[in-house]
Amino acid sequence: MKKVGIVDTTFARYDMASAAMNELKRLCSVKFVRRTVPGVKDLPVASKFLLEQGCDITMAFAMPGAEPIDKQCAHEASSGLIRAQLMTGKHIIEVFVFEDEASSDKELAELADKRAREHALNVYRLLFKPGELEKLAGTGQREGGPDAGPLRR
Repeated sequence: MKKVGIVDTTFARYDMASAAMNELKRLCSVKFVRRTVPGVKDLPVASKFLLEQGCDITMAFAMPGAEPIDKQCAHEASSGLIRAQLMTGKHIIEVFVFEDEASSDKELAELADKRAREHALNVYRLLFKPGELEKLAGTGQREGGPDAGPLRR
């Protein structure tokens, strides 16, 4: 059975990890290993640890704030997640929702839930149906919001 690592933070204001796990349970049968860390910059080491402990893929969830320092920390965490992927040769699906992406708490919660679920679908496809991703190449998919659509010549 495939193992999916789930890493989230106490800093987030929405439980995106549970939304993604519920979506994956709906799509397939996988085992989850979950770790919760304090903040966004703790995601890379926790994700790498889970991959080294036998997870096939990891999802890293965070909800950085709207301040410039929050965006800088998110960028540093993202760089760390990329480095951890290269070190392990396995995917870490980054699921970040910034607090200034929505104008109300309700909108932010809806965005976080939708983005988490749509990235869970990507995890499912990476693990079990990579051909579906190939069919979507160049189609302008956007997780959490409306798809941009393909460009036409």
